[in-house]
Amino acid sequence: MKIVQCVPNISEGRDLQKIERIIEPLRHQEGFKLISYEPDKDYNRTVITLIGDPDKMIIPLINFVQKAMEEIDMNQHHGEHPRMGAVDVIPFIPIQEMTLDECVNYAKSLADHVSFMYQIPVFLYAKAAQVKERESLPEIRRGEFEGMKEKIQDPMWKPDYGPSFIHPTFGVVAIGARLPLIAFNIDLNTMDEKIASAIAKAIRQSSGGFQYIQAGPATLVERGHVQVTMNILDYKKNPIYRILETVKMEAKRYQVNVMSSEIVGLLPKEAITDSLKYYLQTEKITFDKNMSFETIVELVRTYLLFRDFDIEKMIEANL
Repeated sequence: MKIVQCVPNISEGRDLQKIERIIEPLRHQEGFKLISYEPDKDYNRTVITLIGDPDKMIIPLINFVQKAMEEIDMNQHHGEHPRMGAVDVIPFIPIQEMTLDECVNYAKSLADHVSFMYQIPVFLYAKAAQVKERESLPEIRRGEFEGMKEKIQDPMWKPDYGPSFIHPTFGVVAIGARLPLIAFNIDLNTMDEKIASAIAKAIRQSSGGFQYIQAGPATLVERGHVQVTMNILDYKKNPIYRILETVKMEAKRYQVNVMSSEIVGLLPKEAITDSLKYYLQTEKITFDKNMSFETIVELVRTYLLFRDFDIEKMIEANL
């Protein structure tokens, strides 16, 4: 059976009733499951995770985009997370019996439909990008919703689908195909965002840090601390433990501690066990490659400091 993971992000994380109405087209559908939706009030963003047959996802996703268009006015949106559209991004990720090229085709199909039906400009990104400048989502999103009105007039930033002007309330959307990435945030026991910004600069690839790391600062007013928020684009090249330990080391120079961390969305089991192997080796504990999901959850809370983590955060537990 062909299985993809699809992770739409919407620019609403505070109004739970509105979020419920937007995701309604994705509920109780044949062929795929709505695994989770994770609203964040400070980011004012909700990450939605779907797994299943991509052919069954397209029509519900079209209806979902319509609901977001009806419910979200980007002129009124403010939050910690960069954004350019009511539905900001929709990636297709191969999980089982799928290739990246096939995911690109699904991304193009969805882009064609939503641009034609709703007059929403669409940028293809990551492996679906038609030009190199659009492989990077942060590069497309630069300027955000407010700056996109002018940016989209530049011939270099003509959308791949749809009109060369933003939808007045929706904005624009990026649709693409990529390998699994890890949305990983590290909590610091301070409200000084400059510290989080300095640490993010130290670890991200664009400013001389680790390859495959995109990172920035965020202030979580609701929780009373800042985060170093990041995407790990290739966990095999730069695993979670390496990034976490580096952030701990950098934080010490500011007399700041890492309190906890979080995973947003899902991640492969291998991404966790590879890092657990490091921590267990430091304590001369034998690593059991056949450990249960329940054991993995216990260990990551201890060693990787994951909060709000359960079995269903692992892709394999949902197959």
